[in-house]
Amino acid sequence: MDLSAFTSKNWENAYFDSVLPEICKSEPCVLGVDEAGRGPVLGPMVYGICYCPISKHEDLKSAGVADSKTLTEEQREKLFTKIHENSDYIGWSLEVISPVYISACMYKRPKVSLNEISHNSAISLIKRAIAAGIQVSEVYLDTVGPPEKYEAKLQDIFPTLKVTVAKKADALYPCVSGASICAKVARDRALSSWEFPEGVEVKNWGSGYPGDPITKNFLMNSLDRVFGFPGLVRFSWSTAEKILEEKCVPTTWKDDEEEDEKKNTPSVLDYFAKKQKSLSDEAVKSPPAPKRRRHHYFTERCLAPVTNF
Repeated sequence: MDLSAFTSKNWENAYFDSVLPEICKSEPCVLGVDEAGRGPVLGPMVYGICYCPISKHEDLKSAGVADSKTLTEEQREKLFTKIHENSDYIGWSLEVISPVYISACMYKRPKVSLNEISHNSAISLIKRAIAAGIQVSEVYLDTVGPPEKYEAKLQDIFPTLKVTVAKKADALYPCVSGASICAKVARDRALSSWEFPEGVEVKNWGSGYPGDPITKNFLMNSLDRVFGFPGLVRFSWSTAEKILEEKCVPTTWKDDEEEDEKKNTPSVLDYFAKKQKSLSDEAVKSPPAPKRRRHHYFTERCLAPVTNF
């Protein structure tokens, strides 16, 4: 698994695909979806799919795949090697979702939640498999949010497929276990080869989870009081937000449009009758030109015109 397309530009999302088994183009296939790295404050979230013919689904189980969270890193690497060695009937695809992208989505107006990011990634991977020519027939997913709603949403998007969303699906369905292993291996490798464009020289940041003391120590030591954290950190996590609020230079953002709206808000007195003006007054005064609103590109980035340098 070569992740150089992501590691060289780790602020952008990237897709990775295995060789497509020929048998998956002709036989009905089962496809599992799972993720790795949803909870950590550090690093990417990786969504993965693993697929094989329905007739080979039990063979995938006999290969020893299991929920990646119950396995050591060494065991996961060995199982991923097995999956790779059986590329004549097993395939996989991944989307590595950058922490920069996650933070940007969660700070958008309107906000894009982590659940929505997860749903969008799963849907795009399923569509990617179908577009590649895989004869997807059944899809199994670990739930994100209420399973009934998620399943209904996916069934509407993919009406010709049998969709099953379940809690702990990675422990119930071999194809989901396979997806879990592929996603976790990819995340581990992406973190181990992480390059800091900011020039940070740290190799041990702990598990990446907010409660880990080593991770908290990394957050404190890598902080820039003006620019915040390096791109490895998800700024939108409450742990990171709290440190930014306490340790960084205070910043206030002026919303130009809100200020303009306040200035242009009519007074309640405007709704009452006013003194009649003479025709001569009305002839002299022309109606004010409509005020142009600034383009959202500038307002979202808090950019304002500068006249003096």
